[in-house]
Amino acid sequence: MSSKITVIGAGSVGSTIAYTLSNGDIASEIVLIDINKEKVAGEVMDIAQGTCFRDPINIVAGEYEDAKDSDIVIITSGIARKPGQTRIELTQTNVNILKSITPEIVKAAPNALYIIVSNPVDIMTYVFTKISGLPENQIIGSGTILDTARLRCGLSEHFKVAQKNIHAYVFGEHGDTSFIPWTGAYISGVSLDEYYELAKNLGKDVEELDKEEMLTYVQKSGGKVIANKGATFYAVSAAVCKLCGILLASSDSIATVSSMMHGEYGIEDVCVSTLTLVGPNGIQGKVPMRMNKEEIAKLQASANALKEVIKQIEL
Repeated sequence: MSSKITVIGAGSVGSTIAYTLSNGDIASEIVLIDINKEKVAGEVMDIAQGTCFRDPINIVAGEYEDAKDSDIVIITSGIARKPGQTRIELTQTNVNILKSITPEIVKAAPNALYIIVSNPVDIMTYVFTKISGLPENQIIGSGTILDTARLRCGLSEHFKVAQKNIHAYVFGEHGDTSFIPWTGAYISGVSLDEYYELAKNLGKDVEELDKEEMLTYVQKSGGKVIANKGATFYAVSAAVCKLCGILLASSDSIATVSSMMHGEYGIEDVCVSTLTLVGPNGIQGKVPMRMNKEEIAKLQASANALKEVIKQIEL
């Protein structure tokens, strides 16, 4: 497969995505762009010097014009929240960074599929959708694809069953108002409650699932990793690279990515994550999942919380 992927931002997340892509086979060319020229040059040199152990790949430290003909552009630029900084202040700072990047990169790569990773990702996806001038199908927020991975990791450890057998999702904001629609959570076609009884009958040593505790595990995982090691970048990199693979595949897949809502579940004009059909032509549409009234209300509340933040920022 011959594909070109550009990564904007050579911080921990962006450079780890570039490194992970360099170890895979979905990209033949990687462009890494950052305002810090010395940092990006060092990252590229470090990554490139390990590529002799794989099939040939071209990885360069570039400028925006070097993104020309990219199949995918991944935007990771932004800053982490500082002590004492409010979420709104962080949001406005990162929105301003995105506003400075967008015209430059869109001019260079107008036909690329864009993956927005910068936080707060749902708001950044919304802003990019509003200011880029690109068709909405080309814009994909990484959304809760990482949250969903964390959920499946937690459920796998709890039920002692392979993650690939678990079909459960995190919806809403990539943040504190996310939730798990348990009515759509299954282990190979069996609901989680049914699987617990089945596992017990098979003599497996499993405990009944505390669903609120599992949600807390998902929501607090990122903060715990940051507290322990200073930043999160391995899991989000794996999630984004998986998403790249989906976008370069021959057929569509379903993933919990963030994109503009147009009346689904009664939600308009905000980007949140629900089941979404996505593939080589970008976002093809939402896949409606059966949810109860309480779950739909949680999704609407998550969307409304994001709208309140959007009201307070300057686009």
